[in-house]
Amino acid sequence: MHKLFFLAIFCLFSIFSISQNSDNPLLTKDKEAQKKWVDSVYNSLSLNEKIGQLYMVQVFSNGDGLSKDDVLKLIEDNKIGGIIYSKGGPVRQAQLNNQLQAASATPLLIGMDAEWGLSMRLDSTYSFPWNMTLGAVKNNELIEQTGRQLGEHCKRLGVHFNFAPVVDINTNPNNPIIGNRSFGEDRDDVTEKALAFMKGMQSAGVLANAKHFPGHGDTSSDSHKTLPTIDFSAKRIDSIELYPYKKLIKEGLSSVMVGHLNVPSLTGQEGLPSSISNIIIKDILKERLKFEGLIFTDALTMKGVSEYVSPSIDGNKVNKLDTAGEVDLAAFLAGNDVMLMSENVAAGINKIAVAYQTGKITEKRLAHSVKKILMAKYKVGLNNYKQISTKNLVEDLNRIKDDVLYEKLMENAITIAKDSTKQLPFRHLETKKIAYVKLGDDSGDVFYNELKKYTDVHIISDDNLYNLISKLQNYNTVIVGFHKSNDNPWKSYKFSDKELTWLYEIARNNNVVLNVFAKPYALMDLKTISNFESIIVSYQNSDIAQQKSAQLIFGAIPARGYLSVSAGPYFSVGDGVQTNSLDRLGYSTPERVGMSSAILKKVDSIANYAITNKMTPGIQLIVARHGKVIYNKNFGKHTYEGDEQVKFNDIYDVASLTKIVATLPLLMELEEKGVVSLDTKLSDIIPEYKKSNKKDVTLKRMLSHYAQLKPWIPFYYKTLDTLTKKPSLKYYRKEKTKGFTVKVMPDLYMRDDYKDSINGIIKDTDLLSRLRYRYSDLPYYILKQYIEKHYDKPLDELVQDHFYKSLGANYTTYNPSEKFSNKHIVPSENDDYYRFQTVQGYVHDMGAAMQGGVGGHAGIFSNANDIAKIMQLFLQKGFYGGKRYFKSETLDKFNTCYFCESDNRRGIGFDKPQLGDVGPTCGCVSMTSFGHSGFTGTYAWADPETEIVYVFMANRTYPTSMGKNMLLRENIRTNIQEVIYEAIIE
Repeated sequence: MHKLFFLAIFCLFSIFSISQNSDNPLLTKDKEAQKKWVDSVYNSLSLNEKIGQLYMVQVFSNGDGLSKDDVLKLIEDNKIGGIIYSKGGPVRQAQLNNQLQAASATPLLIGMDAEWGLSMRLDSTYSFPWNMTLGAVKNNELIEQTGRQLGEHCKRLGVHFNFAPVVDINTNPNNPIIGNRSFGEDRDDVTEKALAFMKGMQSAGVLANAKHFPGHGDTSSDSHKTLPTIDFSAKRIDSIELYPYKKLIKEGLSSVMVGHLNVPSLTGQEGLPSSISNIIIKDILKERLKFEGLIFTDALTMKGVSEYVSPSIDGNKVNKLDTAGEVDLAAFLAGNDVMLMSENVAAGINKIAVAYQTGKITEKRLAHSVKKILMAKYKVGLNNYKQISTKNLVEDLNRIKDDVLYEKLMENAITIAKDSTKQLPFRHLETKKIAYVKLGDDSGDVFYNELKKYTDVHIISDDNLYNLISKLQNYNTVIVGFHKSNDNPWKSYKFSDKELTWLYEIARNNNVVLNVFAKPYALMDLKTISNFESIIVSYQNSDIAQQKSAQLIFGAIPARGYLSVSAGPYFSVGDGVQTNSLDRLGYSTPERVGMSSAILKKVDSIANYAITNKMTPGIQLIVARHGKVIYNKNFGKHTYEGDEQVKFNDIYDVASLTKIVATLPLLMELEEKGVVSLDTKLSDIIPEYKKSNKKDVTLKRMLSHYAQLKPWIPFYYKTLDTLTKKPSLKYYRKEKTKGFTVKVMPDLYMRDDYKDSINGIIKDTDLLSRLRYRYSDLPYYILKQYIEKHYDKPLDELVQDHFYKSLGANYTTYNPSEKFSNKHIVPSENDDYYRFQTVQGYVHDMGAAMQGGVGGHAGIFSNANDIAKIMQLFLQKGFYGGKRYFKSETLDKFNTCYFCESDNRRGIGFDKPQLGDVGPTCGCVSMTSFGHSGFTGTYAWADPETEIVYVFMANRTYPTSMGKNMLLRENIRTNIQEVIYEAIIE
């Protein structure tokens, strides 16, 4: 009697101690209230209802598998404890979940196998990179943030348990089921990343689950198809496979999933699944590792579980588990708390109930697991369950901050595995002729298009290797992109034999950068790497991975990643070449630089308003901040009546932006070299001006538009026939002939000597009657004359050689028809006053046209991306792409308003913000900002204080430049600028 009493007391104490142990990861801060709720629910349940709590059933919200009625019946008849969701959509899942929870007397514990985000199982792209990709990230704060944001996703969808992180240490490249699911092969690194991930997820109120115990990393078999064997000694398993569990358990791991594995060195017998092993679960996990959280089986439907023998209660072998429910009973007897995906829930409950009634299962054992499950339910808030709101659910699961995090993770993961010639990131673009060759079975379009943002890159392909090699002879750098499917982590990652043959031959003949958009194990296919100058591992072929890889190649972002696994004889875990940024423009999201995507959407409305109201046929727009382009969109068409939509590589006549993107940089160079100064007079640099009324005009005054120079001279007008008002035969020919070689349009050639006449007219023209601010084109005619004479080279060649080629501004040029198809050149006007035809590919400005399209004040064609590069160069005080073009003092000197006290806002060449209420900006920019506008509708502005670059390309002069400039009158460009500044949130 006394013995029975003390035994009962001991049992009660043991149950209580499980619930109250301070190391128990399922305990909440209000543990007394938790215990009261747990006891109350437990005591209200019948035996079968208690056993039902042990079961979690797999459900597909897309309609596959069990039907809703089947699941409702399981809830009604068997009182199951939880659901595991797979496959479907978030709204369908939320709606189904609400129905199932409403039908359950005891709230259901919801689990999900969402290792990389809910979209892993919700028919969408992945929310976050795969674990092997995360394994390449050195910054574990980003891994913790990943766990936290993934936890927030789960919580929003009503998921309480995420079966993550995978803590398997993947030391076997041929592992068919783990691979990308593992953080890597280094036990310490895997442990630290798993710990960070766990902490992040559990901080969001979602319970973590480490899997697959005791370790699934080193096997060549698929556990979904067979029982994989972990054939190592107990000592090895303890030091490698069990290592992460030890640390995570000490740090509060909520649950563990026992893997479907054969581990004879631990179980003492061959062919026993670990999920039904007393030794692995009770002796090792619970006793030795002191784990008190929930223990889940792997899926009990795994192939062959019932074919293997199991230890009985006393540890001896018993017959095969071929009777319905015996697997469940064996799993429970082995020490599991939760049965996942039983083949027959009712039979399993019955088997466990019979075992309980016959004394094989004690009340203590049943209460131990059921109360842990109820503790978990309390911890995740199921004691106060509320239905999931479907309002804005999709938006809440596709947050901008998740995109930002994905981007950061990929930036930190991409790894330079080899760079023997130290060519990465690319410098000296003026010396490079770059080809891109695509290998693999997935698209590389995003990668190629991103590469083209930095310089001229040609895609080269051919069905014949000999022909391909022949084509590549014209290039000194070849980027080979190996693109493999990003659909799921188990897709093939290997090179084909043909691809390897082609790759070796390309590398033998060319300087190569091999960029692998697949897991690092793909490198194992390489039998030699001696001819590969550079190798980059990007881990995945997602759009972001492709974009960031291109940005890394050109130095817009640094290389920070390191290999998470070894890959053959040439690459070891931890390898990785680190590089610095070259301060080229990168491409990112507004929130990454402290701006709001939502507010920037107003820009779309303003741009569309301008097009709808025929202020301009089309628009290119770029906004950059902190060196990253965060808004880059096109609107409208080339013409109102045409079908050609504006594209990123279309080019516009930038008109007077030519002044600051062509002439001014060349003058800065000369000033910095001491060839001229801002106080240099025209008579000092152009002898013809020594007897001119402009002889004492200084560069400072002239470029500040404070020199009494006339605003504009219609040079073309005097070359028109006085009767017909069309180009006079005295000055023009329809074909190029001797003495008439200045090409104004395809069928219009001007007399050669008239260019000198233009210079003479400028020199001799009268000055304005009084000194005041008056914008003028004439200084740039004069400077073109001087600069070309100084260098003995034409202006168009000078800007290419000094700036555009090295900047990678390959869409920026004079006379674009010589380089580009008209399909990519936006027309400027239907000219009915001088050239009497559509002006397309030829400069709109008449004076520049009369100089063969090359004016100091006009003539440059470009796109928004290239102009942004030049403005970023200015913003960075003369440094861009690893090259210093100017000293910072030089930029400061030119970006100064020297005559502000005289109500003249201008800097040297640069326009500056208004001094009063009216001017070229929104009035919201800093006074250190600068920029310029162009007659055709273009605008470029940079602000050093906010580090914003804003570029607006338009052809508002089409179909005619005559009449009201509605783009200007309605302040379209500056209204957009105002929204940009409104969008700054930090």
